[in-house]
Amino acid sequence: MKIKGLRWYIGGLICLVTALNYMDRQTLALLAQTLENQLGINTLEYSYITAAFLISYTVMYTVSGRLVDYLGTRRGFALFVSGWSVVDLMHAFARTVGQFAVCRFFLGATEAGNFPAAVKAVSEWFPVRERALAVGIFNSGTAIGAAFAAPMVAWVALNLGWRYTFVVGAALSLIWVVLWLFVYRVPQQHPWIGREELDLIEENQPPKVAPQAVPALRILATREAWGCILARMLTDPISYFFAFWMPKFLEQERGFNLADIGRYYWIPYVGLALGNLAGGAIPACLIRHGWSLNRSRKLMMFIASLMIPAGFIMITRVPNPALAIVCITVAMFFHAAWANMTLPAEVFEKHVVGSVTGFGGTAGSLVSAITMLAIGKTVAVASFTPVFIIYSALPMTAFALVCLLIRNLGCVRELPGRESEDTTAAFQG
Repeated sequence: MKIKGLRWYIGGLICLVTALNYMDRQTLALLAQTLENQLGINTLEYSYITAAFLISYTVMYTVSGRLVDYLGTRRGFALFVSGWSVVDLMHAFARTVGQFAVCRFFLGATEAGNFPAAVKAVSEWFPVRERALAVGIFNSGTAIGAAFAAPMVAWVALNLGWRYTFVVGAALSLIWVVLWLFVYRVPQQHPWIGREELDLIEENQPPKVAPQAVPALRILATREAWGCILARMLTDPISYFFAFWMPKFLEQERGFNLADIGRYYWIPYVGLALGNLAGGAIPACLIRHGWSLNRSRKLMMFIASLMIPAGFIMITRVPNPALAIVCITVAMFFHAAWANMTLPAEVFEKHVVGSVTGFGGTAGSLVSAITMLAIGKTVAVASFTPVFIIYSALPMTAFALVCLLIRNLGCVRELPGRESEDTTAAFQG
């Protein structure tokens, strides 16, 4: 049996697990005010819990990237998703700040494998010119999962109790693991792929040789790697601000309650999902009309770097909650369209993509862990306004560093193993 366009089904499967990943991590943010009311967990203590997640995420993002490169995408993905399913279930039994911090610590350690494995799967299943779109599709799962989480968490918490929200997430993730192990193989070994699609996937690839292990220091010696890493350092804190603090902002400063969050907070995540798709689809359209991958992607990043601050600044000024939702939606759309997750797959060969993604995620989550604590203290003594102002400067700074360090997106840098000489292969978008 041959399935036409099999790579897009693989992309859909990765999108699904990314949705589950974000649904699981978003659950606690949606319950933040409920936990404060029922268990007495205050804003500063909540910042400690979120920081615990990001501390382990920081360490394990690099480890997970290397581990996925070592184990392969199929086994690596299954290992990490199985792990976070078990940890997600542990949350249902937590009662204190310390217990929640421990649960979040292990959740961060296991969820860290999602994005290195997902980007590596894209590099295995898609030609270079389609990778921005493919990453946009799977990364839209972050929005889909968070959007689904809002009504799901609200309904389960209000009808069954908040502990059951974690049980539902764990069960769905374990079901995905079974489906993944049944479906996924690399293209060259997959019985369902047609010859035409396999040729498309392998177009413009370097000559086939057995990939050698690339030392981490060799990767980190390249300016392109640092372009990817610094972009994540500056833009990932925005993602975690949306995920961990925006529901609390709406409840604390805009008068929302848990039922209101369930009814309306899915709207910004529709914007996030559309932004993920736009971040890949618009450059792909421009490429079909003769633009280079480098020019089309940078145009999208530049526009997004202007619009995110516009959304953030307006959030602090609009007079009513409905307009606040609109501003959040605009900011989340363009944050997703910036497409920081795509960079390693546009710059490096697939056998190091997981590692570069891991390094970037580590740096991004480390900075995010620090900012979680800073946000908690800022909000406790002042408001969210200083946070929005500071975060407005991050996207354009990240864009400038990409232009300076990576320069030409779509020029895939070869990083051979210990016995080979460095060479560079250029691919036209």
